[in-house]
Amino acid sequence: MPLLTLDNACLSYGHVALLDKAKLTIDSGERIALIGRNGEGKSTLMKVLLGEAMLDDGSIWRAPGLKVSYLMQEVPNDEQRSVFEVVASGIENVGQLITDYHNTVHALSEVVDEKESTRLVNQLNEYQNQLERLDGWSLEQRVEAMVSKLSLPEDALVSSLSGGYKRRVMLARALVCEPDILLLDEPTNHLDIESILWLENFLQNYKGTILFVSHDRAFIKKLATRIIELDRGNITSWEFGYEQYLVKKEEFLAIEAEHNAKFDKRLAQEEQWIRKGIKARRTRNEGRVRALKAMRNEYAKRRKQQGKAKLNLDTADSSGRIVAEVRKASFSYGDKPIIKEFSTKILRGDKIGIIGANGSGKSTLIKLLLGEIKPTTGKVKLGTHLEVAYFDQNRADFDMNASVMANLNHGRDRVMVNGKDRHVIGYLQDFLFPPARVQSPVKTLSGGERNRLLLARLFIKPANLLVLDEPTNDLDVETLELLEELLLNYEGTLILVSHDRQFLDNIVTSTIVMEGNGQVNEYVGGYDDYLRQRAEPVKEVSVKKDTSTNKATTAKKEPPNEKPAAKKRTYKDQRELDLLPEKIEKLETEQQELVNLTSKPDFYQQDKHIANQTMARLTEIEEELNKAFQRWEELE
Repeated sequence: MPLLTLDNACLSYGHVALLDKAKLTIDSGERIALIGRNGEGKSTLMKVLLGEAMLDDGSIWRAPGLKVSYLMQEVPNDEQRSVFEVVASGIENVGQLITDYHNTVHALSEVVDEKESTRLVNQLNEYQNQLERLDGWSLEQRVEAMVSKLSLPEDALVSSLSGGYKRRVMLARALVCEPDILLLDEPTNHLDIESILWLENFLQNYKGTILFVSHDRAFIKKLATRIIELDRGNITSWEFGYEQYLVKKEEFLAIEAEHNAKFDKRLAQEEQWIRKGIKARRTRNEGRVRALKAMRNEYAKRRKQQGKAKLNLDTADSSGRIVAEVRKASFSYGDKPIIKEFSTKILRGDKIGIIGANGSGKSTLIKLLLGEIKPTTGKVKLGTHLEVAYFDQNRADFDMNASVMANLNHGRDRVMVNGKDRHVIGYLQDFLFPPARVQSPVKTLSGGERNRLLLARLFIKPANLLVLDEPTNDLDVETLELLEELLLNYEGTLILVSHDRQFLDNIVTSTIVMEGNGQVNEYVGGYDDYLRQRAEPVKEVSVKKDTSTNKATTAKKEPPNEKPAAKKRTYKDQRELDLLPEKIEKLETEQQELVNLTSKPDFYQQDKHIANQTMARLTEIEEELNKAFQRWEELE
């Protein structure tokens, strides 16, 4: 059932049309990923859907009584209210009353003075009467339930929480009004992997409609049931998941390029004809002249796809073979252990990933590896001829009122890149900054543009040891993939802190994991390889109360010292194993036939029901193949 419809929506800022007769329908129960390049207007589109931005032309229809809620991209760092107050503020009109009642109850439980107690009781009665008139008790219970469901400390100040818990608080605030459509703008930004996995699981079980913007490809693959793309003012809907979208988008761009090439060739021929002189202007050829004018107008209106960034690293002379050697290094802040007896050896050309929960000590480990701090015990020995370049967007010392050009190279108009002298404007165009944009103040840039500027500034410096702390935040997928390619071909040593699982899988050769309580371990490969190699966590099997001491004690299941003997396959299992290759081959053949069918230009011109059945069958085949391969692995 449609909840919201955009029809011929137009919205421009300056000369750029962010929406150009765009159309969109959102149905109930969908999980829609909104993707597009930085600066295309994704956040603006969300504000239009929310009702905070008005269209220049076109219309937007909302179902009667539709409730839309929004989780903004940035979480507040200076929020001095309690968790309960912030969550309750998500309910219009009654939220403040619920907060006042909640705070008065707490104050009454702690007051000693009888006069003050009487005043609070009277105030509480007034709040109770108001809540009864406004059906506030059910709403108050809803706030309590949401705080409990998301495991939030209701009386803690939001400013005192970690980034992951701040994001949970803002999510609870968005959900407490029970919205029909939940809008999420970059919900995984600044979250650690554990928090992202929690968010994925929560949203997969959420019953409402979700529209989200994200650059995290693993997150999109996990959640999206439909992809909508904002590209050059148009919204294109792809009625399937992310991986199929990538294939179809490539085909679509190829067809578009072919069409444009044919059109441009014909236009050139007509321009050549018009220049032949008087014959072209005779009365009998006026129709052809009018057609040429129409072609010129069409060409002028064509918006070319935004180009790709051109990223090039300036590599310094090679470092020594050993970049850093760590021997049983420990580090503590007071009595709190951050790193316990960690040992590793980083060699020239290694690409090391570092993952761990927020606050687990990733930045401390980097400082140890770079020699910025000394270990409490143990040794850290650095290699020779190290030239370090450090990317950390949280420490970017941008002058927000100065221009892009001034922030890049202290206002100088020439830069030296890979031994070549270049003009700043030309260099910034490699990072998708048009000439008109280089004089704009940094405070006007989007998050993705600031990240690209930081990368541009970083890559000027020759380096043989590159340290990147969360470089993927706010980057669009195309720039992210180019950064991957650049780092894969980088001949120096890389230390990468990231929560982007696919980014880690595609780049790093080993992963250092902050396991908690000072435990730091290193695993070969990326994030998925770490999941396969890590030890299974000890599971709690029961919690019982010791009546003699009145304390809760936890019984833990200890891992066995010896592995159980492998079981022999039954005849039935062996028979199933023998038949699996044939089953998989048939599924893959059918999958290829359907993919070829959907690749035909007229596929989407046929009956929509048939097309939907075909796409549904493709999804079923993918699930069946995954189960078959998983079963094969189990039986093997």
